[in-house]
Amino acid sequence: MNYITRHMEQYIADLSKTWSAILLTGPRQSGKTTMLKSLAKKESIDREYVSLDDLTMREMAKTDPKMFLQLHKPPVLIDEVQYAPELFTYIKIYIDEHHNPGDFWLTGSQIFRLMHGVQESLAGRVAVLHMSPLSQRELISAPPRPFSPNIEALLTDMKAIEPVAIPQMFERIWNGSMPGLAGGEYTDRNMFYSSYLSTYIERDVRELSGSIDALKFTRFITAVAARASQMVNYKAIADDADIDQSTAKKWLEILETLGIIFLLHPYSNNVLKRTIKSPKLYFYDTGLVCYLTRWSSPEVAESGAMSGALLENFTVSEIMKSYQNAGQEPYVHYYRDRDAREIDVILEGDGKLCPLEIKKTATPDKRIIRAFKLIDKSPLELGTSAVLCMADELGAFDSNNLIVPIWLI
Repeated sequence: MNYITRHMEQYIADLSKTWSAILLTGPRQSGKTTMLKSLAKKESIDREYVSLDDLTMREMAKTDPKMFLQLHKPPVLIDEVQYAPELFTYIKIYIDEHHNPGDFWLTGSQIFRLMHGVQESLAGRVAVLHMSPLSQRELISAPPRPFSPNIEALLTDMKAIEPVAIPQMFERIWNGSMPGLAGGEYTDRNMFYSSYLSTYIERDVRELSGSIDALKFTRFITAVAARASQMVNYKAIADDADIDQSTAKKWLEILETLGIIFLLHPYSNNVLKRTIKSPKLYFYDTGLVCYLTRWSSPEVAESGAMSGALLENFTVSEIMKSYQNAGQEPYVHYYRDRDAREIDVILEGDGKLCPLEIKKTATPDKRIIRAFKLIDKSPLELGTSAVLCMADELGAFDSNNLIVPIWLI
């Protein structure tokens, strides 16, 4: 298996010089443990590794957390820490007594803000990061950069990144971004995703929600995948999966907790009163979407009914990953009003809003940018906007509206 260098490595190494505990959350198989073990080998200290997937270790961590930390003294890497929230209080006590930077590296297959027990116990004492599956920049060894429509940064990237045509882009979308597949550890894509669903996702959902009907859950997650890049519609998902709406809502929240999906919430403020409230849903890994919706090849996915939704999901997830990999909170929204007028993505930062439209075309029409006027009345300044598309190179309609190839994100 080829190890693919992760953008977070240097950031975590730097944080370990000042923070006593670092918690890395994200979906299973996204490469959290592999990266931390790789980093640990470069350290001058001997860091112990303990996994709470091991039921014996988990039992001790839950029933006698004080003894657990005496046996597994820092510096230590504790994997799947969400299984023993009882540890957090004792980790806090240890940190307060010793103040040693880099003592605890923790991983969890649940998103921190949705993880019970961490915020109360370790508030202010733990640096929290989220790791998604590989970004396209990691896959091609491009330097890390949180995406923004900054012309200078994009021109620099143009010199370093090879252009990608639509067929190659759909290969990336269809193959997905799981390190096990990308690094060659697994060669049978269908078998990988099949076992990923049954071994990890179903098991974790069962642990978080009690008993589940595996057949109904498969129907449910397939219905969710079929609605990637769409507004959340609990009734439609519930009807497809033959479950009630409250179960659909609960399971969707669990998929978000497990880092399988994320929700993009609509941008609104007191001026823009006609905006709708429903979030849109996206998957962190488009390979899983293609597997669940049964696109048999990149070519079929490219020509199929979901091609636009797949490209949008890929693009939005790449934007999210670019911020997460830099340890930054992504302030990403979308806009839609009651007249069904929409802007795919709005980046918020530095007092500005940067609207983005995503199109499969290589030659976007200038009329697309008319939609950006929808947020003119916002109290925030309108920043540089962009159409993200399959163009061969960076371009512009004018100085405020760029044409950005998706392979540059």
